[in-house]
Amino acid sequence: MRTKLLALAAALLPATTFAAGGEAHLEKANIDIGNTASLQRGAANFVNYCLGCHSAKYVRYNRMAADLGLTEQQLIENLMFTGERPHDTMRIGIRADDAKRWFGVVPPDLSLIARSRGADYVYTFLHSFYADPTRPSGANNLVLPGTAMPHVLWEVQGIQDAVWEGHVDAVGNAQKHFKEFKLVTPGKLSPEEYDGFVRDTVNFLEYAAEPAQLKRRSLGFPVIAFLAFFTLLAWALKKEYWKDVK
Repeated sequence: MRTKLLALAAALLPATTFAAGGEAHLEKANIDIGNTASLQRGAANFVNYCLGCHSAKYVRYNRMAADLGLTEQQLIENLMFTGERPHDTMRIGIRADDAKRWFGVVPPDLSLIARSRGADYVYTFLHSFYADPTRPSGANNLVLPGTAMPHVLWEVQGIQDAVWEGHVDAVGNAQKHFKEFKLVTPGKLSPEEYDGFVRDTVNFLEYAAEPAQLKRRSLGFPVIAFLAFFTLLAWALKKEYWKDVK
């Protein structure tokens, strides 16, 4: 399992709507970076399904363990399959030449994918694969048509078709638009379970894009409280200094 790619799999939720011309309408990820349990599940998802081909070279195992409330023993036993030491970064063993020969492109590092593309993009992408026999991998994606990513989580999500609607215009050109997904082969997870899997994975990728944000956000309330107290103190001091000034 841990040698699989992160499957950016097709939706099991109600149909995503798309704008005319094929541009995907991004669904809201609704993730919570402060949910430690979700981050732990997302880390496991990433290690088991992504790290075979996608690295996260800006994330260190021991930093991740500290941020996610894991002991070193839990880290080594459950999340370390590519690094030899806890301070190693999350790299992969696949060679770039082999990856390019197998997939046509080198799978990108995912450290900053949530920052560069946005969590909503990744979330929608994770729900947008569909069967397409014209593609080498047998699957395509509505968010990124022609993607080289194979739909490797079909066993988990299932296989679905994209249903299209449209017409033929006056000059004979077919105009089609995405209507909905139709599940043709159920997966091992229910729609709700798969959506939870996706949200946890996107949540972890959001964390990986900026690990310091957990500490930054935790400091936010104390800093705001200090500034509010200092403002009141400065206001009271100003009144004291100016009370005798007419």
